Amino acid sequence: MSYYISPRFLDKLAVHITKNFIELPGVRVPLILGVHGRKGEGKSFQCELVFEKMGIEVTHISGGELESPDAGDPSRLIRLRYRETAELIRVRGKMCVLMINDLDAGAGRFDEGTQYTVNTQLVNATLMNIADNPTNVQLPGSYDSTPLHRVPIIVTGNDFSTLYAPLVRDGRMEKFYWEPDRDDKMGIVEGIFAEDKLPRPQVEQLVDTFINQSIDFFSALRSRIYDEQIRNFIHKVGFDRISLRVVNSTEKPPEFNKPDFNLSRMIEMGKLMVAEQKRVENSHLVDDYNRLNRKNYQPVTPQEVTPAPETLSNGLTKVDYPSTFNYNQDYTKQKPTPQPNSLTKVDYPSTFNYNQDYTKQKPTPLPNSLTKEDNSSTFNYYQDHSEQIPSTPISQETLGQMRQIFAQGYHIGIEYVDERRFRTGSWQNFADHQIDNMAEAIAILESCLSDHSGEYVRIVAIDTKVKKRMLETIVQRPNGRISDS
Repeated sequence: MSYYISPRFLDKLAVHITKNFIELPGVRVPLILGVHGRKGEGKSFQCELVFEKMGIEVTHISGGELESPDAGDPSRLIRLRYRETAELIRVRGKMCVLMINDLDAGAGRFDEGTQYTVNTQLVNATLMNIADNPTNVQLPGSYDSTPLHRVPIIVTGNDFSTLYAPLVRDGRMEKFYWEPDRDDKMGIVEGIFAEDKLPRPQVEQLVDTFINQSIDFFSALRSRIYDEQIRNFIHKVGFDRISLRVVNSTEKPPEFNKPDFNLSRMIEMGKLMVAEQKRVENSHLVDDYNRLNRKNYQPVTPQEVTPAPETLSNGLTKVDYPSTFNYNQDYTKQKPTPQPNSLTKVDYPSTFNYNQDYTKQKPTPLPNSLTKEDNSSTFNYYQDHSEQIPSTPISQETLGQMRQIFAQGYHIGIEYVDERRFRTGSWQNFADHQIDNMAEAIAILESCLSDHSGEYVRIVAIDTKVKKRMLETIVQRPNGRISDS
């Protein structure tokens, strides 16, 4: 099968790899090439095609190997594979590269819920050290003074903004954003259906119908065309015998005729696949199973649970008045007074009438109230983030920043770190979920400032739609002083 290689992709990789094998006087060449872009666009596969075309041998590392129960193992693995690749270059006399797939999945930090481990720090530090000293890469516990051959490193990922910023700076890593245009998609999809002899006009129509889909969509579409023949084969053999027929069977392997790759049928199958994608995107069933993921979830305290009022025989509502209350007395012209432990006050008219319907009136929160009470699930007293906030040790500038964060539709995370770990950026989460309302943010931040008075504390603005940290602001420093800047 003849696969398509994008000219842009081939040019970028060929120049980077060749440049690392050439001595350029007075020129500092980045050792690492980072290929990033949307999921399923064929980044790794295009790299493999380029390596095959150029006759390059590859040493692979997966992002899943960058974590281990034993601290230091992943960084040692990177150094070991790098030295092995340098030895291959020396022995075989040909170009070799070290390739790390899905680096951001193994070493990136997506949000405050991602644990930042010792191994994550060591992996970042190891790659930075190798990029700075590519001919002097030592294994822990040993030292070899013989210079190594320089080995180009190719890394792939979806979002490199999740990586440690000093690692992705231009002196160490050259970035290449891979987003195939229509011509690239045409060439790649034509290569996928090359054995099926699908005419180019039909390929163009297929690509234009699903122009927003990634490359792996069309490969999966081709695979689903065979489903009908597989289904018929299973029914013919039987569900109870299919395992014996296809695993360690002495019989001849099953053969299938090439299906009819009719354009209308493929478009119909593709629309079914798109519908399944939308179901996954819109279901969000985890919100039903995990209450901490609910947008408007508020913890219920016993003080907020109020029993239903008792209805008297004459249709009036019984209210908890003092023990001297006389139900036979005429109170229609008096304004009832709420109990001292009431969390809300109701603005009744000057002449109270029990026959009037006051159930639709909006309760007014007391000055010290941090709860919300309303019939509407989306009602929030701090929704516009401009109302009077109760007395708090948090500085007015910090409160203003929190208002702006919520006004922009972001959520807030609260983190802390001691002075020693501050140097390595090992911040820890104080809240176990992202905060989406002002009242809860104030309460949690006050608790964090109290519990960690001798440490750094910061607030983080998080865009939950793109899962990206938009702002980080330190609000307390180790001497316990609340920051005003």
